[in-house]
Amino acid sequence: MSALRRLALAAVLALAPAAPVLAESLADTMVAAYRHSALLEQNRAVLRAADENVAQSISALRPVVQWIASHSAQRPEGGTTIRSSSVTLGAQLTLFDFGRSRLAIDGAKEQVLATREALVAIEQDVLLSAARAFFSLREATQQVSLQQNSVEVLGRERQAAQDRFEVGEITVTDVALADAQLAATQASLAAAQGQLEIARENYTTVTGLRPGRLAAPPALPRLPATLEEARALAQRNHPAIRQAQRQAAAAEIAVAAAAAERNPTLTGNAGVGVSRSLNQITGDYDTRNSSSVGIEMRQTLYSGGRLPSLHREALAQRDQVRAALLNTSRQVVLQVGEAWANIDVARAQIRAIDQQISAAQQAYEGVREEALLGARTTLDVLDAEQSLLEARANRITAESNLQLAHYQLLAAMGLLTVENLNLGIPTYDPTQYYNAVRNAPHTSKQGESLDRVLRAIGRD
Repeated sequence: MSALRRLALAAVLALAPAAPVLAESLADTMVAAYRHSALLEQNRAVLRAADENVAQSISALRPVVQWIASHSAQRPEGGTTIRSSSVTLGAQLTLFDFGRSRLAIDGAKEQVLATREALVAIEQDVLLSAARAFFSLREATQQVSLQQNSVEVLGRERQAAQDRFEVGEITVTDVALADAQLAATQASLAAAQGQLEIARENYTTVTGLRPGRLAAPPALPRLPATLEEARALAQRNHPAIRQAQRQAAAAEIAVAAAAAERNPTLTGNAGVGVSRSLNQITGDYDTRNSSSVGIEMRQTLYSGGRLPSLHREALAQRDQVRAALLNTSRQVVLQVGEAWANIDVARAQIRAIDQQISAAQQAYEGVREEALLGARTTLDVLDAEQSLLEARANRITAESNLQLAHYQLLAAMGLLTVENLNLGIPTYDPTQYYNAVRNAPHTSKQGESLDRVLRAIGRD
């Protein structure tokens, strides 16, 4: 089994729901984001426009048929008005242009393939945004729960301090300290609730749905064995790299097309017409029929420097695209490295925070017991409780960062797509519209087929 297939399978297993049916899983969130994304709809329309460029390029190899109707009236000085009318039907066809039209078609096809990869990149962004919204909402929910629990604990601590003050065990200062700590925690709770509302709004923006109860996060996707293996997968699969490669191919074709502009063009033309004019002698209208056929070859010998300039421009754009490809490759390598490092950092943080929580919990319990015996002050108890609270809050954040970093790594490797994750929903087929329009349909049968495609796209 290839590394790509193993990673895709691992991601599928990771996205399996791990909570009751009514809870919204990460997979549910991604599906909703994919189905409701206006950004995806926007870029699908961009792709369909690129498909039409292929049809327009193909149409250059077909005849152009036009009709022309004219009517004129002339009145010589001192004479009567002379009226004439004519109708002409003409056709023109490019017979040979030394490959310019074919190069235009090939260039348009490469741009279509590049635009498809851009659509895949947008799909990855949408799914990563869904994952980020899911984990952010879960983190915000857990932080609110943690702060609420802390308020309850500190409320009991404050009441205990009041009781001890009333029997003379502590001073009013200790009670004030408990009041201050309780107020600070209530402020933290309000801030956490605000972050929760923001996370809910972001979730709605990403998915188009109001969030319900979220399921527990799935098992983490399996990673490649080494960072170098992850980078190799990214170089092969990342849509930004594949898009840049297609754009580089299109730029090479554009250079050849610019050079071919200096070649001759052979065209054929044919026409039929009828004209009607007034005979000044007889007073009757004369009708004449005409027909013509011919071929024409033309070539630009001098263009004022325009054609050489276009060729140099194409060469410069090719160099630009090549440099962009190199830069994109480097950026993808950087993204993989950053995601890999974020995973390592989050894992190390979680291990250290777990030790901190264990020690802080033990310290808190010990300080409370010592305070009851008079060996510790209320301030000592509050400080111990605050240290434990901060450690638990940091644990929640680190866990959320670890989960998100895994999906960031999948995106950096080009594997965060509906197909690779096997989300089990119909996906947009970019070839459907292309196949319907690539031959520049004009007959009624082809038009009906295109209408069916457009209706299907509208339902999606």
